[in-house]
Amino acid sequence: MKRRMFMAVALGAGASLPFVRGAWAKSFEVSRSDAEWRAMLTPAQYKVMREEGTERAGSSPLDKVYDAGTYHCRGCDLAVYSSEHKFDSGTGWPSFYQALPGAIETKTDYKMIYPRTECHCRRCGSHFGHIFNDGPKPTGKRHCLNGVSLVFKAA
Repeated sequence: MKRRMFMAVALGAGASLPFVRGAWAKSFEVSRSDAEWRAMLTPAQYKVMREEGTERAGSSPLDKVYDAGTYHCRGCDLAVYSSEHKFDSGTGWPSFYQALPGAIETKTDYKMIYPRTECHCRRCGSHFGHIFNDGPKPTGKRHCLNGVSLVFKAA
């Protein structure tokens, strides 16, 4: 285990560790300064989208939206998930079994000590949530997302 990852684990699960997050930093097609992100997002949206936080389970109205349409990234308006791929996971977060092609990127997240797959917008880097291997067919994946990171656009 690399020293940086060991420090992240040793400092505690869920700790906000900018130096660890910065280790995976990359340039995105849409970029804004921290001040610009803070101006366009609520504090809750900023915490989730820019600091990789998690909204409280059951708090997102998007969890129970099953109308036809597309879910877009709140940070850059990229279409990221189709309502056709949404399902009720019973977790209290909007869940999908797949993203739209080329819409998301993933990385390994060690904030909970064990590795998880974090997903974010490929265009602006906004954090959406995590991908688990307990979803329905055909993929067997559950993209467990924070509703504050998304905007629903009806068909």
